[in-house]
Amino acid sequence: MTTATLPSQVQPSTLGKKILPGVTIGMLIVAAIMVFSFVLHMYNIEAIENANQYYTAAVEAMLKSWSNFFFVAAEPGGSVTVDKPPLGLWIEAIFAYFLGVSGFSVSLPNILAGVFGIALLYSMVKKYMGELAGIVAASVMAITPVFIATNRNNTMDGMLVFTLLLAAWAFIHATETGKLRWLLLGAFIVGLGFNIKMLQAFLPLPAFYALYFFGSKEGWLKKILNLGIATILLIAVSLSWAIVVDLVPAENRPYIGSSDDNTVMGLIFGHNGVSRLENNGGGGTPPSGIQNGQPANAGTPPQGNPGQGQFQGPPEIAFLTCQGQTQGTTCAFTAPNGNTINGSCITPPNQTELVCAPTNAAPQNGQQPAGRSNGQTGGTPFSQETGSPGVLRFFTSPLSKQMSWLLPFALISVILALFGSKLQLPIESGVHKGLILWGGWLLTCVVFFSMVSGIFHAYYAIMLAPALGAMVGIGFAQLYHWGKKTSWVVVGLILAVLVTLGFQFFAITQYNEFSWRLFGTGILLGLGIMLMSVSRRAAYAIILSSLMFIPTYWSIMTVASGSNNSLPTAYEGQNQNGQDGFLASPAADGRSRNGVNSELLDFLQANTQDVTYLFAVPSSQQGASYVIETGRSVLYMGGFSGQDQVVGADDLAEMVANGELRYILYGGDKEDIVTWLNSSCTVVDGFTLNQNGPQGQGGSQQMKLYECK
Repeated sequence: MTTATLPSQVQPSTLGKKILPGVTIGMLIVAAIMVFSFVLHMYNIEAIENANQYYTAAVEAMLKSWSNFFFVAAEPGGSVTVDKPPLGLWIEAIFAYFLGVSGFSVSLPNILAGVFGIALLYSMVKKYMGELAGIVAASVMAITPVFIATNRNNTMDGMLVFTLLLAAWAFIHATETGKLRWLLLGAFIVGLGFNIKMLQAFLPLPAFYALYFFGSKEGWLKKILNLGIATILLIAVSLSWAIVVDLVPAENRPYIGSSDDNTVMGLIFGHNGVSRLENNGGGGTPPSGIQNGQPANAGTPPQGNPGQGQFQGPPEIAFLTCQGQTQGTTCAFTAPNGNTINGSCITPPNQTELVCAPTNAAPQNGQQPAGRSNGQTGGTPFSQETGSPGVLRFFTSPLSKQMSWLLPFALISVILALFGSKLQLPIESGVHKGLILWGGWLLTCVVFFSMVSGIFHAYYAIMLAPALGAMVGIGFAQLYHWGKKTSWVVVGLILAVLVTLGFQFFAITQYNEFSWRLFGTGILLGLGIMLMSVSRRAAYAIILSSLMFIPTYWSIMTVASGSNNSLPTAYEGQNQNGQDGFLASPAADGRSRNGVNSELLDFLQANTQDVTYLFAVPSSQQGASYVIETGRSVLYMGGFSGQDQVVGADDLAEMVANGELRYILYGGDKEDIVTWLNSSCTVVDGFTLNQNGPQGQGGSQQMKLYECK
């Protein structure tokens, strides 16, 4: 068995000194980082409420039967599946079985994955670049805002990242030992990752394969053969669940949510494949599909008074600012909370007057603002989260706040690592192996996410967190060890830090967060420079802390300020209070809790005890909160976004005749369902609800409650 040899410039330091048998100073530091990370993850944990309700409702459903568990049913009746593979949700369901279904219990697996992933990253970076690099890598990942925000949610991306770190560990062992079994283990683990988030798991695969191909000392032909065998195993594991499900007759299983043809293969290559790469015009709707500040059911009071819905309008000053102005006029005002709102005069849904609203806050009178497609700037789905495709996507608002705070330093580190050792094949130097693995992972994700024009949510940026931390650690450790021999390296370090801090200050201004207290970064940098001639070790530590000051602050604010529970994201800065929920904030009228209309729920509970389904709704957006609240079956007629062909009019009629269903909440335009409802059902007075249209489509729709017998 061969082992990786550290380059001469990264020989073990005092950080690797053992203070107890098998325990080094570096290990204790990493343990402290893990404790800090756990505390950060758990702080203000009640703010996550039910987390992403679409997935939480699915966990509730999965605990009702083994069939629901295996197929990952989205609601207890097993009408439709979620739009993801099963493994992550299986793990969440196991936690919920023992702890009860709640936002915390279903998010806990991701939190634990994040905390333990810190130690895993440290050990792998240390293997090639020493204790210092490993500690810095662990620290950077621990204070990356999107890493914290996404782990505090049940979207499964945290578990995916941990799974891929395990796969990287296996590929490292395959590279160092040349043993096929480690290569197969790595492929097997990536296949498990595929069964958490499908094709997203393959993003670091080129880096994994490249590490083995260029770093292993096996013969080239043997390596090609081994990679071929590993790929066969990878495909087999990845598609195992999909093949089994697709072999089950459609009438014996739930409808495959978000697929075009009711198959998992269609889901893989459609909604979770091509739709992620390019904009096909559909825009798509996120799980739970509810924008910030928009509860699932924005209803008028049950007595039908349309003037007292659950949404409060904009403040009066917003209307006064646009009096006498024309549509699209630039405007600004000071909100009651003291924030300055900059935007334009628009006519929001269900309003007749112009109002000064933040840019991108709402469509105009139910129509798309000029220059937008599906409510997104530049025709890109969810550009309010991720911006438009391009090389600057990670460096500009709105994506720059997620994980980009140290990205300039990481990219500089990629260049530095190229010159870290003499290049040779097979690669023997630790720095080049680290570059291939972590630099390859980082650059693949940066390029991919910068270019895609399809469905891309901000929390996907957690995929970059391990590679970002690793490259910052590698670059910093390299500069530290080079600095022992050459004084000019200090100048290079300071320049790299200045470039990164310059970007950080540019970024915080994008979110209206500029504050004098953030000048602590400059103070720390100056102190570090002054100490360079006194204590080089202390100087480097303080300079490193100057780099991490703002991202640490941003992570703390991410947990302190709450989060978007449907689509987790980093702290929005001072812009948060100016935009989120500006045009549609929940009123404190006591009728709604967690998206549930309490009077509607009471009515349904009292009149459906003898039928299977509480009621039928257009999509999970209207029904998931009721599943969580009651544990009852709720028929999602159109899946999670309302577009799936889960049931038609004939299916509904049969369910009513069989005594499975009595009430239907509907306001859509599917002709067969509308015709059947009007001919076979009666409207229940007092329960007409106004529901915001799907995210990215704007407007609102009026839904009526029908009783069908």
